[in-house]
Amino acid sequence: MTGTKDPIYNLLWFTENCLHNVLRLETYIEDARGHGDVELERFLTKAQADSRKGAEEGKRLLRQRMTAGR
Repeated sequence: MTGTKDPIYNLLWFTENCLHNVLRLETYIEDARGHGDVELERFLTKAQADSRKGAEEGKRLLRQRMTAGR
């Protein structure tokens, strides 16, 4: 569908977007904190942790595949 059938590219894209989300969510977390919205801050902090976890998993898969020569 995307025209890109390269799994390495797809992993790179995924990992980069997870890392981008981590950075962007930091701003939203600070905004929620500034407004005293604890519920939103917790929600966004969890989303940030999930994005960070996705990035770490993406990096792990990239290392594994690139060292295996896939």
